[in-house]
Amino acid sequence: MALKITLKPQERLIIGGAVVQNAGSRCDLLVENNVPILREKDILREQDADTPCKRIYFSIQLMYVDEKNLVEHHAMYWKFVRDVVNAAPSTLVMVDEISDQILQGKYYQALKLTQKLIEYEREATDHVRNSTGSIPEGRKDNDVGTGA
Repeated sequence: MALKITLKPQERLIIGGAVVQNAGSRCDLLVENNVPILREKDILREQDADTPCKRIYFSIQLMYVDEKNLVEHHAMYWKFVRDVVNAAPSTLVMVDEISDQILQGKYYQALKLTQKLIEYEREATDHVRNSTGSIPEGRKDNDVGTGA
């Protein structure tokens, strides 16, 4: 069964590793085979992976769209996961669910779960900021939330 995707003008998406952009008005695409697809709203650029959990998301995104370099992407993922869980053991249950999806090769599902991890990180960061009025001494802004 084909997947129908409607693109807004100028919207981008990744299909099977290729970045595709709608150059005109609204259009429909039919994808008739099983390939990795990420809509623009789900794509994280490397320069925007500026928190520990976003780096996890970015590594999974690479697994999903760049299968030829899976070994490197997996190594990057496991390093980021170790760092996050060591800093914030409260993330372990979420990270276990994400890792289970990765081990099954279900990268898209892992990305969706990682969006929840990023939200948890953001809430923890906001909580620290609201509680203290600032970032704790000795911590960078993008490290806050991993120790909550």
